[in-house]
Amino acid sequence: MIEKNILNKKVGFISLGCDKNRVDLENMIFQIKSAGFEIVNKPQEANIILINTCAFLESARRESIENILEMSQYKSNKLEKLIVTGCINELNYEDLQSSLPEVDAFVKIKDNDKIVQIICDLYKTNLNVKNLHGRVITTPNHYAYLKISEGCNNFCTYCLIPYIRGRYKSIPIDILVNETKNLANQGVKEIILVAQDITKYGIDIYGKKSLVKLIREISKINKIEWIRLLYCYPEEVDDDLILEIKNNDKVVKYLDIPLQHISNKILKAMNRRSTKDDIEQLFNKLKKNIPNIVLRTTFILGFPGETDQDFNEILDFIKIHKINNVGFFKYSREEGTVAYNLSNQISETIKDDRLKIATQLQFEIQNKLLDNYINQNFKVIIDESFENYSIGRFYGQCPNIDSVIYINQKLNLGEFYNIKIINKLDYDLEGEKV
Repeated sequence: MIEKNILNKKVGFISLGCDKNRVDLENMIFQIKSAGFEIVNKPQEANIILINTCAFLESARRESIENILEMSQYKSNKLEKLIVTGCINELNYEDLQSSLPEVDAFVKIKDNDKIVQIICDLYKTNLNVKNLHGRVITTPNHYAYLKISEGCNNFCTYCLIPYIRGRYKSIPIDILVNETKNLANQGVKEIILVAQDITKYGIDIYGKKSLVKLIREISKINKIEWIRLLYCYPEEVDDDLILEIKNNDKVVKYLDIPLQHISNKILKAMNRRSTKDDIEQLFNKLKKNIPNIVLRTTFILGFPGETDQDFNEILDFIKIHKINNVGFFKYSREEGTVAYNLSNQISETIKDDRLKIATQLQFEIQNKLLDNYINQNFKVIIDESFENYSIGRFYGQCPNIDSVIYINQKLNLGEFYNIKIINKLDYDLEGEKV
């Protein structure tokens, strides 16, 4: 095939899994678009479809397979090549290729930057490919995720990430600052720092934790107005970071700290390094130093050996600390993890019961917390804008995972407004422009 013909091919994408995965896909889209291919949003229009998979949980792997099989149906139409990237390729399934003959290429994560050449190889042609670095963001133009490291060293006993993504590897500050400047020039105003654990950032390349230094460098970029921090391990949230959140006007007063449990027995079985007392002290310190801070966390329910007493410790914790945003997940038994072989596995019935109880309790807590926002004014960014209303967020709401604010008029997408909260819904808020 000659170069001119291959560049007439239309490429579509499906992104599954976390926002770290999203960043990987955005980098590949940039390379494919820079090579000259046309990007399309509808799979029925695509000659090439790339599915960026997730494999963190069995349910995620099942979703990946289902998407592969669904997209393969388009081979009876215009689809010529189906490419699978992402985490599912890192689990070394011996029968993956033979069980999915519909797939034309399985691409390892380390080969993401070779995606254009891989496409060319499928068509037995060559392009003068330059290895360019950049991103085509798939979020609304005013916010973007910045992946600051790859992999994880924590080896929690329930988690496959270290086996999929490898050891912790920070991305140098100068590269991240340049990437943020490019994003800001595209209109991004909110940067969301993500990694499996952002609090360990820099320790592998600078010899010490350097998240605060990175935050300060990003803060110097004038067009960036909000910096949001996701996925901080509790034992690594130190006084320097707390002071930076408190004193840096660009850092939103919001912190995502995945706890996973509060019972010392279960924390130890999970290979988590914090204790219940450590976590209690941290949450008290955060609220004392930053009274308006909004906290988010997650808990795994039904971990092997979890008793009613262990579960009740979670309920007591959220009653006492009244956390704004909490996600509950049933333990998923993943082959290849240490916890897979633990005795005292919990039945799905008990997991379901505990999930219902915890979710209902948190709903009641959160609903009461929403009362505190009524008649308050907030700086709000607009994520969606329609003819008669808009949807926005204040600093305490992270996109896609937290509640939102419905505003009773059409406002400009990506702009900040002063919004007064006038009512609450089940999970969300209603507001009006001041």
